[in-house]
This record gives sequence, C-alpha cells and structure tokens, in this order.
Amino acid sequence: MGLRRGLFIALAAVALPAGALEYRSVAVEAAILYDAPSTKARRIAILSRYYPVEVVVTLDKWLKVRDATGALAWVEAARLTERRMVLVTAPEVEVRQAPAADAPVVFRAEKDVALELIEFAGQGWLRVRHRDGQSGYLRIDQVWGA
Repeated sequence: MGLRRGLFIALAAVALPAGALEYRSVAVEAAILYDAPSTKARRIAILSRYYPVEVVVTLDKWLKVRDATGALAWVEAARLTERRMVLVTAPEVEVRQAPAADAPVVFRAEKDVALELIEFAGQGWLRVRHRDGQSGYLRIDQVWGA
C-alpha cells in the first residue's frame, strides 16, 4: 500500500506542477476556434484580438485552449502571442494608482475588457495596462487569465 500511495503522489506531482498554467492571447484581428486540430474541422467560435486563453495541450502547430467560460477548443498556434492579457470578469473594476483598496482610481474598465498583464504585484494585486496606455493595479479576483 505504501508503494502505491508513493507512486500516486509522484504521478500527481508530474501531472500538476505548481505554476504550470500557460496563458496566451489572440495576436490577430480574429482567431477561429475548431472542434479538432484541423482547418477542416467544425468552426465553433471566433475570438477577437487580445482575448486571453489558457493553453491545455500543444500538438504540432495547434493548441487546445480553454477560454474564460471554461470551453475547450483548438486554435492554430500562429494566431496567438505570448503577450499576457487578462479579461475583466466583474461588472466594472477600478484600476488604482497603487496596489491598495484606498489608492486613487486611475481608470475604470467594464466586464469583458482585455487588459495587458504587466506584473503580479503580490497580495492579490496585478499591475495592468489598457491599450490606450493607462496603467495601474487591480485585484486578481476581478479578472480571468492570470
């Protein structure tokens, strides 16, 4: 029994390494999602530029990705960039000058707005940048893709 338990723990450690989530973003105007890794497969959705996805599987020039809704699909790897974006999930977020709830608000962003992830600021905060150039901090629990 001890050997089986040890083997299970070892396999779990290999299967779920800490911090192993890989995110990418749509690099072009639109990326088509397919139900299989082929342009001849059924098209199931289109993602707009900057939309973040989590990479689940890599297969040659294809990536199986998960979107913010949890749906899985295939996309051509060339359509994505390693530039990290996050998607606002709260109805509206306040992006602040510093990573503190009482810091002055720099700008507000509505649900489904994509923001560039600049850095993990610690204590549950992210530093982000809007595509118009404004930057600041917001809580990690207000976005998807971090």
